[in-house]
Amino acid sequence: MNFPQDLSPVIVEKARELGVKPEDISEKFVVGGGKGGQKINKTASCAMLKHIPTGTTVKCQKHREQSRNKLSAYKLLILKIEDQVKGAKSDRAKRIFKLRKQKKKRSKRAKEKILHDKSHRSAVKKQRASVNIERGD
Repeated sequence: MNFPQDLSPVIVEKARELGVKPEDISEKFVVGGGKGGQKINKTASCAMLKHIPTGTTVKCQKHREQSRNKLSAYKLLILKIEDQVKGAKSDRAKRIFKLRKQKKKRSKRAKEKILHDKSHRSAVKKQRASVNIERGD
């Protein structure tokens, strides 16, 4: 048994690197649920994959077609196993860490800008107050 042919070579290579074999994965197609009405409730287009050695299970119902759900589920399963095996060193974890770091920088800059604007506004108000006092005398 092999991985589906339409699966990207990058994902297949990642699976080989992690030691994930197609024989260790059990496929099951089940009836989906949620939005979609009768079509979803009648057809078994939802793909469920289980990696037997690790016990990792993935369920995918993104698309209408069973074959596309199967491909998405394989991709999700391999990425999930990579996260379990490599932890913080996985590509996904690195990307998430990088995004969080960027957002943190952005929010820090935004706070500094707000504080700068506040101090500028208070300076303008102080000037106004001193002008009003001088006129009153």
